[in-house]
Amino acid sequence: MSNAAPSQTTPATRLSAGTIARYSIGSIGTGGFATLPGLVLAYYLTDNLGVAAATAGLIITVAKLWDVVIDPLIGALSDRQRIRYGTRIGFMKLGAIALPVLFALTFAAPPAWGTVVGTIWVLIAFTGAATAFSLFQVPYLALPAELTESYDERTRLLTWRVMVLTVAILLFGAGGPMLRKLTGDPITGYLLMGVVAGVVVGLGMWVAARTAPRQAPLTQSPLPRLNLWNHYADGVRALRRSQPFRVLLLTFFLQALATGLMLAGAQYVATWVMKSEDAVTFLFVALIAPALLAAPVWRLIAKRTNKQVAFRFATLVFIVAALAISIAVWLPGDWMYVPVGVAGVAYAGMQSLPMSMLPDVISHDERESGTNGAGALSGIWTAGETIGFALSATALTTVLAITQYVPSVAGQSVAQPASAIIGIVVSFSLVPAGLAALSLLSLARYRLTRADIDQVATVE
Repeated sequence: MSNAAPSQTTPATRLSAGTIARYSIGSIGTGGFATLPGLVLAYYLTDNLGVAAATAGLIITVAKLWDVVIDPLIGALSDRQRIRYGTRIGFMKLGAIALPVLFALTFAAPPAWGTVVGTIWVLIAFTGAATAFSLFQVPYLALPAELTESYDERTRLLTWRVMVLTVAILLFGAGGPMLRKLTGDPITGYLLMGVVAGVVVGLGMWVAARTAPRQAPLTQSPLPRLNLWNHYADGVRALRRSQPFRVLLLTFFLQALATGLMLAGAQYVATWVMKSEDAVTFLFVALIAPALLAAPVWRLIAKRTNKQVAFRFATLVFIVAALAISIAVWLPGDWMYVPVGVAGVAYAGMQSLPMSMLPDVISHDERESGTNGAGALSGIWTAGETIGFALSATALTTVLAITQYVPSVAGQSVAQPASAIIGIVVSFSLVPAGLAALSLLSLARYRLTRADIDQVATVE
């Protein structure tokens, strides 16, 4: 439970290569699950099952909002598990086992059974997959604060994680649509994609679960009786008492909404703006390949300045790149790969830097409050990120509905009105740029520095 004072500290020593490798491999799972549904699920619903755009957005939103309900609870239960058994590994392994099956089922709805059945099928399967993902993701995010107390070692750990995440996004973003094409039939193609991707995601999660520290239980006394409301209350109290956590969470939420919009809109941009469904693969290469090279650069900038400065600069680069893409309303073409690539450079920093700041915030809160609440805070963080991605799908499908986007069933040819094309471009460029600009306002209120973290770690 998050109201028990920690009795152990984590040394601020250099992390081993094995620890970094196992932890980073978890991003194959998190990157795969975040990327592939975000990229193709709305398109799968509207252009394979014939679901109206607004309904497709509602399905994704409901599943994500369910995550918001359970993430703080899973976080608090993860704290409870660590106190009682000295590790968070149980939930992580459970999520790794369940997710592949549920992920495959999400893309297994038979179009011949009708739109209503397909809608219900995807809603149930994707909600189950999201639940399994949360069982892994929430304790996974809590681990860096327990693996090291060093400000720079956390940046090193999360930089490697984001580099693997970048590879995973490239693998799933480019490879998923390629798998979908292998069978020559969209129905079996989506099923093949779901099965293969689900297995790879599960394996990555299973490897990362081995990173969870195994320590002596923090207490031998019986824990208080499980009270679900108390677990939610613990998360709310943590959110209220930690100002650095609140501002970092708001910043990351706005950026998750911005990048989620671009992710969800990429397939629509490829199909209707660039006139090639397969162009989504090249969009992802343009976005992710530069990010893979840029992550170590952002780490270097953060080490020579601080994480906030590097984070702010990455966000500004993203804004400029997103604004440039808006020219596609008048002049679509292959030149769009260039600003997408610049956005990829920025995206690397927008992922690695806040993720390395999160364990700083968690450890600062534990020292200030005398609690062991890493799971509670990571649960709230995951819920905030989930809301951002959920609202991004909702925002995209709302724009599509307003601009009169025409859905279709697999194999059916349709034409889109000019208003829908404009809506696709705006949701891929101007709206993400505006959200990223708003995130800079909250980031300006973040105050934790390297001295705040390493000074305390040295004393301990």
